[in-house]
Amino acid sequence: MAHIKIDKKIAKYRVLKPEAKEAPAAPKEPLKAQDNVIWMHEKLERPEVLIGSTYKIKTPVSDHAMYVTINDIVLNEGTPHEQRRPFEVFINSKNLDHFQWIVALTRVISAVFRKGGDTTFLVDELKAVFDPKGGYWQPGGKFMPSTIAELGYVIERHLQSIGMLKKPELDVHQRKLVEEKRAEFEARAKQTDAFSKSHFPEGAQLCAKCSTAAVVMMDGCNTCLNCGDSKCG
Repeated sequence: MAHIKIDKKIAKYRVLKPEAKEAPAAPKEPLKAQDNVIWMHEKLERPEVLIGSTYKIKTPVSDHAMYVTINDIVLNEGTPHEQRRPFEVFINSKNLDHFQWIVALTRVISAVFRKGGDTTFLVDELKAVFDPKGGYWQPGGKFMPSTIAELGYVIERHLQSIGMLKKPELDVHQRKLVEEKRAEFEARAKQTDAFSKSHFPEGAQLCAKCSTAAVVMMDGCNTCLNCGDSKCG
């Protein structure tokens, strides 16, 4: 039995059983054409050029807009496995009140992007942030619980544009139900007063005598086409 001299301090040990011995490694097969796939991981170096998209966030709680830039890296370019993945994010604004958390958030999100794997969980995490002071309404009637949540919606829209997330779509029955409800609402809210179906020219004024929108200018006088009342006698 050969003797082995130990020069360093023993920190831990384990007993190697005969059945626990590792099997000899199988010979590696030659690389195929589709084996040149690059997977996203934290050791992937930043290339010289990235593809970027900038989104504007203008909230009623701030006088200045925020500009969110998301840069994508193209993996496996020129192969059937070509795909775009987010690599880093930047947020720019004239408002310096929240400069610290903006820098911290961009660094954390960028680190998660560079880590690779399924990074879509960021969308749900950001959209679930609520402002204790209350949210705000976007133009068009969409409620936004916080500025961070709107950032989550921006990232969601970007991931949908590059194919990492699917856009939610209604099925045939849901679309039919929505169309029926919309037609029902429009029919119920449709104007049904006397002015909606006027037999007089558009733009006619209201007659003080018969209370009909039928007064027009004729021969230099305001004349009602309904009762014949005229300022000229």
